[in-house]
Amino acid sequence: MVLFDWVIIGGGVHGCTVASYLIKSGKTTADKLRVIDPHHEPMFRWKRNTSLIGMEFLRSPSVHHLDMDPLSLHKYAKKMQEDRAFYGEYDRPSLDLFNNHCNDLLQQLNIFDSWHTGKVTKVEKNKGVWNVYTDASEIILGKNLVITISINDQLNIPEWAVAAKGQTSIPMYHIFEEGLPNLKELKTPVIVVGGGITAAHLTINLSSIYPGDVILLKRHPFRVYPFDSDPGWLGPKNLSSFHKINDYEKRRNLIQQARHKGSIPRELNNSLKRLQRRQQIHIVDGEVVSVGEDTDTFTVQLENKSKLKGGALLLATGFNPSRPGKGWLKELIHKHQLKCAKCGYPIVNESLEWCEHLYVSGALAELEIGPVSRNISGARKAAERIISSIG
Repeated sequence: MVLFDWVIIGGGVHGCTVASYLIKSGKTTADKLRVIDPHHEPMFRWKRNTSLIGMEFLRSPSVHHLDMDPLSLHKYAKKMQEDRAFYGEYDRPSLDLFNNHCNDLLQQLNIFDSWHTGKVTKVEKNKGVWNVYTDASEIILGKNLVITISINDQLNIPEWAVAAKGQTSIPMYHIFEEGLPNLKELKTPVIVVGGGITAAHLTINLSSIYPGDVILLKRHPFRVYPFDSDPGWLGPKNLSSFHKINDYEKRRNLIQQARHKGSIPRELNNSLKRLQRRQQIHIVDGEVVSVGEDTDTFTVQLENKSKLKGGALLLATGFNPSRPGKGWLKELIHKHQLKCAKCGYPIVNESLEWCEHLYVSGALAELEIGPVSRNISGARKAAERIISSIG
């Protein structure tokens, strides 16, 4: 059986960024690396979700991508004669440009030589070697292990929606759930529930399919920020004091306070207001109490006693932020007595090492990386720390 230098669990943005840094820094080669992911291609869920909601430009600036060279994306755009594929003062790249750059980079790295399609069911350490088991009864052996799983499997479904799903046949879906119907074949009016960036993109996208027949229902006024946390969290301005805090509950509270949860950048806010003025969409503020079935539609009852009629309901309500990887990860924590904070998330060292030769990136690294940990910038920071710690 082959013993790999590195095994990465998760082939999304974080897994691919770590793989990119490991190969580009010369710490390993594609044939000595395994990336395990349930999908047949890198970044499958990222591409599916961003395409689904109709994202045109990323929220991240142009220096945040998978390559080690911060200017790599700009160089690629110049080579492809797509210098104009950036938006605003932070040079935010178009989704197409970003994805094409990722594809080009991963092809250069021969990432498909490292790719292994499978779902992890168990992880254990045996005689100093990580044994990773998959749902196809395979065992993949590695000297070093990096866990980069995200919270994207943990869809946040409001209680009223859970109740309605159990008692009615209302066409109601979380926008990122498997089995979502074709968005061009929905019954109108379409009600989008949510007030953050996913809801904003989705509403704008649907307005071109069902002009005048889209309702954006949100609980709070739009929260307008350029990024989902202050740029000070990318460097020592905020992180110096953060790392001096030894109480992980306090770190968790700081992370929660720092995140602009449910926020949108200014241009999306402007687009929504413009569409509202043109009556291509309707924006309603209100808290849902219940959803009831009618003959051929349904009624959403709001807390303020008003009602909305709908034909289809799409939840853009994000993800449950609890620690991902409930099954096999919980077992691994118990078996190897891995340290966790009260919130359930890993307590790791500066190199993001949870125990010897076991590293984390993404959501699992946030008590060390901070509020940006789940983002592309967090993927870069995690990859930098991991490769810097290797002799």
